[in-house]
This record gives sequence, C-alpha cells and structure tokens, in this order.
Amino acid sequence: LNKCPHHHLEWLANALLTNQLSNDRNLETTPMTTATQTNDHGRIAHIMESHAALPTWVKIWMNFILGPVNLASLVFISEPRGALVAALAIGGMVLTVIIVMVSGGFTKLAAAGHILVWTPLVLMLVFSNPAGSEIYQMYLMVLLIVNSISLAFDYNDIRLWLTHKA
Repeated sequence: LNKCPHHHLEWLANALLTNQLSNDRNLETTPMTTATQTNDHGRIAHIMESHAALPTWVKIWMNFILGPVNLASLVFISEPRGALVAALAIGGMVLTVIIVMVSGGFTKLAAAGHILVWTPLVLMLVFSNPAGSEIYQMYLMVLLIVNSISLAFDYNDIRLWLTHKA
C-alpha cells in the first residue's frame, strides 16, 4: 500500500465493500475457523468469541463506561446542539459496530469508527462547547473526557492496523 493516508482510506472503503477484512484479526482475538466463513450464525459466533477474548479491562471500559456515556447523549437531545452531540456520540458506536460486523470480529480497524466520528465531536466540545443547563455542561465534560481517552487508544490502534497493512 502507498503510505499516503487517502490511499489507506480508499483501500479501507474497497475492503469493506468487498468484505476482504475477515482475515484481519486483533492480536487479542481468536483466529477464524475458516477464511471463507460467511454464514450469519458463524459470523456472530466469531464476533462474540473475539469480544470474549478481549482483556477484561477493555470489556469493562466498553460495556460500563464508553457505551453508557455515549448513549446518555439521548437524554440531552433537547439541549442546545443536543441532537448533533447525540448523532456524533451514537454515530461513532454505530460505525464501529458496522466495522466489527463486516470484518467479522473486534480488530484494530474497529477504532476507525470512533476516530471518524468522535474526533469532530471532541473538537466541537473543546472549541465550541454548546450552551445549556448545568447538568448538560457536566455531561458534556464527562463525554469529552471519556471519548478523548477512547480516541487516544483508537489512534494507536489504527496506527498499528495501518502499519500492519502497509
């Protein structure tokens, strides 16, 4: 692959569209039983296996901190820019789930879902924090901290994934 970032994005888009990611596994995941496994039951089973293979602290982070904090954005949808905050907060999770489903498991590529959507969210919260109620402001601070921590891991994961693919 060419080292230019846009070539990586072109490769990623093509790979997602042609489902060529099934052999790309996170180091913590178990290998797929066959490279051509395509049935939904097998794919879901492998995704569940790859989730189970994640370190305990990652599962706790994802299931009890990262997910709930981003889903809580729905509570504030009527606040200033609340719909945008919710769309970005949940959009990062949805895009990540799509990548996990298409690639057949939790790979370092899953970080791209967070990076593409949460980077603009974090930048908005840093440079143009929406007005709103005191509780909304407290929530936005928690969201900023949690997603910034996630992005620190995500940028490293995507760097490792791109290095492995190059």
